[in-house]
Amino acid sequence: MCCSTGVCGTDIDPKLVQFAGDLHWIASEGARVTRFNLAQQPDAFVRNPSVNQALKARGTDSLPIVLVDGVLVSQSIYPTREQLAELAGLKEPCCGGGPKDGSGCCS
Repeated sequence: MCCSTGVCGTDIDPKLVQFAGDLHWIASEGARVTRFNLAQQPDAFVRNPSVNQALKARGTDSLPIVLVDGVLVSQSIYPTREQLAELAGLKEPCCGGGPKDGSGCCS
């Protein structure tokens, strides 16, 4: 990737665009998000034992890697907004971020 978001160049992966937007959303909801780029910040990958082990085991096929409070919770896929919300302890997005009622539908 050529930039910190990875959303650059002429052949942009739509999953990456969605993931970047979802990370922005969870940050706007109060979750602390720090994103590292292997090409630009390799030391962050080397210093973290869980990430380092995943990279040694599967190489870059283990990417993207998601950590929550230092614990590896996802690798090799871009989690959905709903999965990220759950991992971050946020309410599941519904109706543009509104709450669900008791039946699971938007109120």
